[in-house]
Parts: sequence; C-alpha cells; structure tokens
Amino acid sequence: MDWTIIQQSLPQFAHGFGLTLWLSFVGIMGAVLVGLLVSLAQYWRVKGLQHLLAGYVAFALNTPLLIQLFFLYYAFPVFGVKLSAVTCGIVGLIFLGGGYMAEGFSGGFAAVPKRQIESAVALGMVPKQIARYVVLPQGLALSVPALAANVIFLIKETSIFAVIAIPELTNTALDLIGLYYRSNEYLFMLVIAYALILIPLIVFFDWLERKVRYGAFGN
Repeated sequence: MDWTIIQQSLPQFAHGFGLTLWLSFVGIMGAVLVGLLVSLAQYWRVKGLQHLLAGYVAFALNTPLLIQLFFLYYAFPVFGVKLSAVTCGIVGLIFLGGGYMAEGFSGGFAAVPKRQIESAVALGMVPKQIARYVVLPQGLALSVPALAANVIFLIKETSIFAVIAIPELTNTALDLIGLYYRSNEYLFMLVIAYALILIPLIVFFDWLERKVRYGAFGN
C-alpha cells in the first residue's frame, strides 16, 4: 500500500465524494416525495390510479437500475429527448427509489391500528383530516426502519452511475485504476469513502429508530 499515491488521489476522491453526496441527497429526497404520494394514493384507493400506481411500483422494484439508466441515457435520444448523464442518474434514482419508498410507507400506513381510524371517523373527521392527524404521523413513524434501509440501499446504488460516466466515487476509482494500475490503493479509498457516508447514517437511523420506538411503545 503506497500512501503517497493515496494522498495524491485525495482531490479526485473529494470531488467524487461531494458529487455522490449531492446525487444521493437529490435522488433520495425525490424518491421520498414520490413514494409518499404513491403510498397515500394507494392507501386511500384513489380512483383511476390504483392499477397505474401498482404497475409503477412493480416495474420499479423488478427492473435493475442499470437497465433503467441505459434506457434513459441511450433510448430517450431516439425519441428526441436527450438528458445529461447527471439528470439520468437523478431521474433513475428517483424512479427506483420511489417504488421502494412507496412499499415502505405503505407498510407503515397499513400498520396504523384500524380502531384509531374508526375513532377519528366517529369524531366526525373527514378523510383529509384523518390522513393528516392520524394516518400520516403514525404511518411515518412506523416506516422509519424501511426508510433507513431504503436510504442506505439507494446511496449504494449510486455506484451504478459509473456506467454512464458520472464522475462519482466508483467512476473516480475505476478511472484512476485504468490510468495508474494501482488497484489496492484506489479500491481502499473507495471503501473508506463509502464508509464515511454510510456509517454515520447507520448510527443516525439506529438512534432515530430507538427514539421512535420509545415514543410509540415506551421501551
């Protein structure tokens, strides 16, 4: 292990690190929004959207991100729509993540006790009020474990962006290996970079799950 080579590669990895964080943040925020809207529409059985949304979730969950990115980057121009590599990466992450987030939120909403919804109806609440004051807060709390797993999963999926030449962490490592043939040093840097992103998130979500569990169950 040559530490001089590692030191020299720090600027490139710093750029890839920042880009990975930015892509992850934008993609995950979009995925959370899409997943939340889809899960709420499915929970309340919005007419005309049930089959469409179910089809979207099934398609998102059962097609690899790699294939989705190839379609966005290489097939869209055939139809006259050309997207930048970064835009394709973000759209792909939102599309894939939206399906996973929808499943996670749907599980949380389904776990809200029916008696609480019945009590809200008995109190005269309309569906919007029930969604806002009963289903949404409890469902989101119950969805924290799934949310945490999906966030970690989506950050790791950004490594696929290397196939469309987005200079994130994995692409940076592969480029440097191709130029200088120092696999050990650059792969070591790649592992450390992902660990710096994921380990703090794992610790945070573990703390958040314990806080939510204590708030809900007192233990």
